[in-house]
Amino acid sequence: MSSELVWFKSSHSGDEGGACVEIAWFKSSHSGNEGGECVEVAETTSAVLVRDSKDKSGPHLTFTPAAWEAFVAYARSA
Repeated sequence: MSSELVWFKSSHSGDEGGACVEIAWFKSSHSGNEGGECVEVAETTSAVLVRDSKDKSGPHLTFTPAAWEAFVAYARSA
């Protein structure tokens, strides 16, 4: 993963401040700058989110931290 943080502000947050939610998306270090097939990951205390870096407002996958750890361990061993 890249060490560069990209912050995402909730679309439910207004411009007046108040109850905002922001999460930091990390772009995969295996993603090039050529616009190839890339994913971004964001971690919270209760979930790991995965999205297509070319479609930031599109759908995303949600995993429990344990399920994400199992997936990463499997991917590393393959």
